[in-house]
Amino acid sequence: MRFLLQEVLEEIHLPTSISTSFDIAGKEENINQISESPFSNGSSPRIYVSTNPRGAELLPPGIVVSESDFFLRRLWGEPSEDLKKKPKYLLTITVGLNQKKNIDRMVKKFSEDFQIMLFHYDGQTSQWDEFEWSKSAIHVSIRRQTKWWYAKRFLHPDVVAAYEYIFIWDEDLGVEHFNGDKYMELVKKHGLDISQPGLEPNNGLTWQMTKRRGDQEVHNFVEIMAPVFSREAWRCVWHMIQNDLVHGWGLDFALRRCVEPAHEKIGVVDSQWIIHQVIPSLGSQVSRVQLVKLLTVRKACGLATAVNVVAWI
Repeated sequence: MRFLLQEVLEEIHLPTSISTSFDIAGKEENINQISESPFSNGSSPRIYVSTNPRGAELLPPGIVVSESDFFLRRLWGEPSEDLKKKPKYLLTITVGLNQKKNIDRMVKKFSEDFQIMLFHYDGQTSQWDEFEWSKSAIHVSIRRQTKWWYAKRFLHPDVVAAYEYIFIWDEDLGVEHFNGDKYMELVKKHGLDISQPGLEPNNGLTWQMTKRRGDQEVHNFVEIMAPVFSREAWRCVWHMIQNDLVHGWGLDFALRRCVEPAHEKIGVVDSQWIIHQVIPSLGSQVSRVQLVKLLTVRKACGLATAVNVVAWI
């Protein structure tokens, strides 16, 4: 029976960790990793590995996979041959169909090292198939939500652990002066765990702190428009994001809690810059009255956020 099971596992191309895990439970040399389960009735000892992730203590260690990714898989064949090249970075953008031409321009600034993931707040996904890159992108469609809602629910640190850096960007960004690969070179050169491109100082609504400075490569502070997180920093930031967070105003002041020393690990990359086009996200999804209220709240947050967040910190 044991050999028959092994043959079946090999035939359906299951990962080797699954097949080998059946041996782990029975080998005496692994007995120090496995103790009798507290749920055992005493007559038949069961596996219990306290060092396994919570909820997986009853599994052999070799079968436990605690992290995942967004790599697309074929329906047949050898899993090791599914990907010609594994993306190193994850670019997520919260989008509406009205901005698809701009999104196309944005995506083309990133190489095959970037996995593309679109969060659709208007429920329209099939219309994006006119772009070849869209066919290999990850599409998540839930109406009338903001990027932080999506990030909290779909970008759990264990799900995005395969990516070195995670981009969480708005849809209204001009990228004429931006290149994804060159940006990553500078991020790594300066050891930035939380970063963003510089913002063109003469276009759009921007914080003074994030405006591009032409005389240097990098300066400090990052806001929520186009942040980029290392996977280590994102694990902390994800836990800080509250479930009812909507627009995220003020979150930028708290990012420093997730890296040390913050003045070295957080920075704006000035030599790779973008333009904020100031197109309200979800603009077509709300009424004029609701939009006026939203902009009023945003203005109030701009005046009060620094005081409130510093008090909270």
